[in-house]
Amino acid sequence: MRNNKARFIAVTAFAIPTALVLWFGGKPNVTANAAPEDAAAVYKAKCAMCHTPAATKFYDPARPEAEQVEAILNGKKGEKPPFMPAYKDKGIDEAGAKALVEYMKGLRSAT
Repeated sequence: MRNNKARFIAVTAFAIPTALVLWFGGKPNVTANAAPEDAAAVYKAKCAMCHTPAATKFYDPARPEAEQVEAILNGKKGEKPPFMPAYKDKGIDEAGAKALVEYMKGLRSAT
């Protein structure tokens, strides 16, 4: 009886923390705190579906950088959908938005 009790305590002591780590410690969000080196990954994951892989749709690199950063962080309504969603609440900060702007400008100059 004592052996079963010890086994139960040992299994429980291992299983509960393991379950908590698996439940709450999932895959990190790609967009969270997007660093400049992550701009390509963020663009491919979140932006390319609307702006195309070469940033040829719904993007004007001639617009001021501050306006572009504002659109990334707070979103922008256009004349008709699809509208630019806000990414500030999805983990992109100002540095990440600036990195995305630079990355998109680079895509446009490469074409």
